[in-house]
Amino acid sequence: MKLSAGQQQELINILKVRFEKNMNRHKGVEWAEVEVKLRSNPGKLASINQMEITGGEPDVVGADKKTGEFIFVDCAAESPKGRRSVCYDHEALESRKEHKPENSAINMAADMGIKILNEEEYRSLQALGNFDTKTSSWIETTPSVRKLGGALFCDRRYNQVFLYHNGAESYYAARGFRGSIRV
Repeated sequence: MKLSAGQQQELINILKVRFEKNMNRHKGVEWAEVEVKLRSNPGKLASINQMEITGGEPDVVGADKKTGEFIFVDCAAESPKGRRSVCYDHEALESRKEHKPENSAINMAADMGIKILNEEEYRSLQALGNFDTKTSSWIETTPSVRKLGGALFCDRRYNQVFLYHNGAESYYAARGFRGSIRV
């Protein structure tokens, strides 16, 4: 979905305010550099807009020194509201005979142009604050686990990050997914 100039500016304003409020997430990163990248990548800005409108509150969590890309991740306190009650992937969605969720985490991420977080990225996010203390988030699952019908998810309880497993076809009102995009 292409954003109008006005929509782009509105989103950039939101992102700038969030960036300035949460400087601990992106030490050594200058907003002016981020803004230049955003303005020169309207497709990625549209993906970040999808993160925003589904409740992800995307913010910069670092920069890739090799590629020069800035890494945006969903930083909402809880798993994004607009991305909950989804099973893990399309195969899991198709395997449900009844009470199918509307979508899957992997399908939604692909449609949005983002990547679901892996365990390392999820734990890195948790080092920046307390996320998913009441919800949980699907994470990228290894092919060996997925092949056996499972999928992985994480949350924070008792001031500790936990990694769990569940059937990939399961879905819960309090489980969604977090994504990332490089700009």
